[in-house]
Amino acid sequence: MATDPTHPDSPADAVLFSVQLDPEGTRFSASPSLPILQSALSAGVMLASSCRNGTCRTCICQLVSGQVSYRIEWPGLSADEKREGYILPCVAYPASDLVIQPAE
Repeated sequence: MATDPTHPDSPADAVLFSVQLDPEGTRFSASPSLPILQSALSAGVMLASSCRNGTCRTCICQLVSGQVSYRIEWPGLSADEKREGYILPCVAYPASDLVIQPAE
């Protein structure tokens, strides 16, 4: 039987990553098959958001540690922002445990 990584009952969801928000230290679990923002909201953690498609930049965060992946060609970040470790949790998927800091 094939598994669909976007389906909640998929064995791929057996892997969960830990996401820590700095500086307050709030933690939540994140599925690799969901954007970080969606995992946060499911855990009752509120992150700033608006468009949820990578264009408005309301959710922009600094990736302190860990790795993310994107399923869109180029999220609404400049090349410099990507090099500096900024991510958009609305379209970023966790690829490891993460520590992120919302931009102010």
